[in-house]
Amino acid sequence: MIELKDCPKQFTTDQDKACSPVETVTRVKGLLAEKCAGVLAKTDRVDTGRLGIPVFVSECGPEARSIMPTRKQMGKGASPEQAEASALMELVERYSYFSFWGDESNFTEMTWTDAQAQWPGRTMDIRQVIRSVEEDISEKKAVRLMDLIQWRFHPALNVATGEEEFVPLDWFKKLNEFNGSSAGNTFEESISQGACELVERHVCAVVDRTRQVTPTIDPTSSDSPVLQKLVEKFERNNIKLILKDFTLGYPVPTIAAIAWDPKTFPVLSEIVFTAGTAATPEKAAIRAITEVAQLAGDFETSRVYEASGLPKFLELEQAKWLKEGDVVSLDSLPTIESDNILKELMALANGLKALGDTLYAVDTRHPDLMVTTNYNFVPGFDFRERTAHRSIGLFVGRMLAEDADFDEALEGLDVLEEVYPGGYFLPFFRGLLALRMGDPLYAASQFEEAEPLQPANAERALSAFYQAYALSQVEDWENTLDPLGRAIALDQECKEFYNLRGVAHFKGERYAEAAEDFLASLDIDSGSPHDLANLGLCHKFMGNREQALDYLRAALDMDPSLDYAQKHYEELMES
Repeated sequence: MIELKDCPKQFTTDQDKACSPVETVTRVKGLLAEKCAGVLAKTDRVDTGRLGIPVFVSECGPEARSIMPTRKQMGKGASPEQAEASALMELVERYSYFSFWGDESNFTEMTWTDAQAQWPGRTMDIRQVIRSVEEDISEKKAVRLMDLIQWRFHPALNVATGEEEFVPLDWFKKLNEFNGSSAGNTFEESISQGACELVERHVCAVVDRTRQVTPTIDPTSSDSPVLQKLVEKFERNNIKLILKDFTLGYPVPTIAAIAWDPKTFPVLSEIVFTAGTAATPEKAAIRAITEVAQLAGDFETSRVYEASGLPKFLELEQAKWLKEGDVVSLDSLPTIESDNILKELMALANGLKALGDTLYAVDTRHPDLMVTTNYNFVPGFDFRERTAHRSIGLFVGRMLAEDADFDEALEGLDVLEEVYPGGYFLPFFRGLLALRMGDPLYAASQFEEAEPLQPANAERALSAFYQAYALSQVEDWENTLDPLGRAIALDQECKEFYNLRGVAHFKGERYAEAAEDFLASLDIDSGSPHDLANLGLCHKFMGNREQALDYLRAALDMDPSLDYAQKHYEELMES
């Protein structure tokens, strides 16, 4: 069980830590080399130096790549030492997280009712599950739905009460993905950081959906020398920076930052919109501004970042609403500042409790490495990528369709039909189940039925995409184009839509159209070696030898295992 203890701050320059970033880097690199060889390849500074705000990456070694979906992690800070520590701990956090979920011995699988019998009085209240999706449903129906799945139960610390509760952890993983994972020098530091990130994601999702007017912060209203220097770096380079108060009444301050360079946008830079949450307004602002630097590529490298907590704006007009609001000073925001990180954490946990929210933390330390990492969650907290039309049935149905045995899934979907008669998600899940069972044509018909029933554009787009994907499984490429066109018209931010349409055009030998779609996919995610390779093939068949070589070489630099790209590259080199 996690035991929280007093944790005096030993470093407070740009972030609050239990020890200095130099000590963190030295200790963690030593442990990785001794206990987990092959996890870390190297750390490296990657900013151009224009802003003078350091950005580091940690590159995964072969052991980490075998477990994690990412290959590099970025780190931020006002100093090179803090940025390197951030990148390094990001790697440890993710490596530990994915290792934790890959170890079945960490969990006890059982239904909700069985767990109540196994740990009477020690399991999470069903009302927390209901709160996690903000659904108007009876406790009896909620239990019936939760009993359709064998959940992976694991103990979690209720931070405010200090008590351990057994929770269906994969329920919260399904809802939150890896939002809330954290790492630190101590449990107090790690959980505080994870909790602040949960608050940040939640308030950003609320503001993004409501587009409410919030106060604008005067960046000169702080006497923090670190913050002043960061703001001056933007001013010196004529980069526009606006800070916004996104706190929304929560006990810790959240500051959003939007920045753009009028000189280099849109050719060499993007509009960067992100946020930071911390115990004090100054540290929240520092986190937000250094996050801008992490994403921006110094506003001169044509770097394309992937939006997460806040949307990416392609035109300044889209951000016009952020220029509204009264101007306030930084000290008007709340603070829970203490010289003891434990006191800050308890102030945050108790402040959330007063609002009806419960902070939970799970110990996810890697058993060999034993660097502190956690998975943290607050039932009911939101993040931008999650559907607004959620329910227990939606997530249980997804798990039945994706993971359960066929007969169990069919019976479970019938129960969902009883609880949610005519539920909009039922044809979609029947389509997913049919795909998994190898019947793509029936799946396509179910996705077609599901599309007009969906409550919002994103869900309708996904139904149309899956209809096309099902048809692609029988190589009916021409009939994928209409549903893919509808999907893209409804949602222009999903790279998979463009990628599949690019493949469909390629199969029809419409190489110019295919190239446009692969480029559109790369505009969303520039780190896709498959899209680069496909773009190279398009140019090869259009007779553009040099462009084809450039794209194929770039794809192989990212992923040398792409045999088809290597084959075509060699053919071009010999021609």
